[in-house]
Amino acid sequence: MQLHISPSLRHVTVLPSKGLREFIKVKVGSRRFSYRMVFYSLLFFTFLLRFVFVLTAVDNIDGRYKCSNIGCLGKRLGPRILGRRLEPTRTRTAKIQEYLYRHIASSSIPKQLHCLALKLANEHSTNANARFQLPAPELVPSLVDNSFFHFVLASDNILASSVVASSLVRNSLHPNKVVLHIITDRKTLSPMQAWFSLHPLTPAIIEVKGLHHFDWFTKGKVPVLEAMEKDQEVRSQFRGGSSAIVANNTEKPKVIAAKLQALSPKYNSLMNHIRIHLPELFPSLNKVVFLDDDIVIQTDLSPLWDIDMDGKVNGAVETCRGDDKYVMSKRLKSYLNFSHPLISKNFNPNECAWAYGMNIFDLEAWRKTNISRTYHYWLEENLKSDLSLWQLGTLPPGLIAFHGHVHTIDPFWHMLGLGYQDNTSIADAKSAGVVHFNGRAKPWLDIAFPQLRPLWSKYVNYSDKFIKGCHIRAS
Repeated sequence: MQLHISPSLRHVTVLPSKGLREFIKVKVGSRRFSYRMVFYSLLFFTFLLRFVFVLTAVDNIDGRYKCSNIGCLGKRLGPRILGRRLEPTRTRTAKIQEYLYRHIASSSIPKQLHCLALKLANEHSTNANARFQLPAPELVPSLVDNSFFHFVLASDNILASSVVASSLVRNSLHPNKVVLHIITDRKTLSPMQAWFSLHPLTPAIIEVKGLHHFDWFTKGKVPVLEAMEKDQEVRSQFRGGSSAIVANNTEKPKVIAAKLQALSPKYNSLMNHIRIHLPELFPSLNKVVFLDDDIVIQTDLSPLWDIDMDGKVNGAVETCRGDDKYVMSKRLKSYLNFSHPLISKNFNPNECAWAYGMNIFDLEAWRKTNISRTYHYWLEENLKSDLSLWQLGTLPPGLIAFHGHVHTIDPFWHMLGLGYQDNTSIADAKSAGVVHFNGRAKPWLDIAFPQLRPLWSKYVNYSDKFIKGCHIRAS
């Protein structure tokens, strides 16, 4: 360090040494570099924020996505920057929870329906008018008269059955020629009988019978009952219950949803399997129309008896053609496991599937085939393979058993999908002969699609004392 004194002694200057001067230059340069970095960083973030603002504004204008916080923007921008969509763990968990709640909601009996059954059972035991024979004795011969239009409904849901029956009769041009055979289980027989005794649909003829009333069904071994017992045992072990399914962290949400759906009681319900025994249950009838309990009839169905079945057994709507590609895109590969050699060597994966729900069955033609035996054979094969041929319901074995015996009918007679998607327009649904709420969102549940539910609820009398007393409401 050097000391410099001016001649006037007014100023004293301390001059740093050469090394110190170099050090000061480096520090000043570093500080200038830091300022420069801060400046450029601020400039970059200013640009980024403006970029984010523009993206958010465009999304909001398009109405595709509304985002108002940083976390939300992160979800949106992250996949864009990475060039692909990533499903966050939080979103996956939310989806699985939604599927679980829907499974519980669709599998449980709503307290309102349970209330209705209890009130009607009590009415049956205390009110003689609720115990009228159905049909009246003088109308019994019509039950085997093939000049009538015979419909069959198998259900343990009283409210749903009432809608099917009411919509059938109210839209019929010949209600005096309509015979509706309602089959139910032992526990539902009394309340079901009470409902239709107290709510007659004259001049239509209503028969209510329990399965235990059919002589054929109580004699010997019924293959479908044995298969159901085994199916229930295998399914409970194979699935591991809903908690085990939801706890699986490796499977996609859609796979988990399918497995939860497989646990639904309806897939192991005798009411669902009973249609395969129609020729034995109604030995005197030549032709019947089988109806599911989650449909609504919106037109006269008598023209179905004029359809020439061309020797086929099952008149059904195909489900691989139509404007709604989400619903009408089902082929055999949609239901059967073609990675299994037993399936792949016997069937074509691209062959069109068809729908249960509203089917014309030519019982005369059926009795000349081995359809029922084929159905039971494949049920057994699926059980032997730990449910690896198919997983859900009665349609897959039906697709196999009726293979080559199906006559395609016009899609007007059966519109599907109202219980698992809400893309169906009200105008299209109203123009269909029969609408089917197949799927979890049944119209009598809280999870029903609100814009589609009125198609069903218009056939419920909400002022009825039983309906009102159980707090069953239109919405």
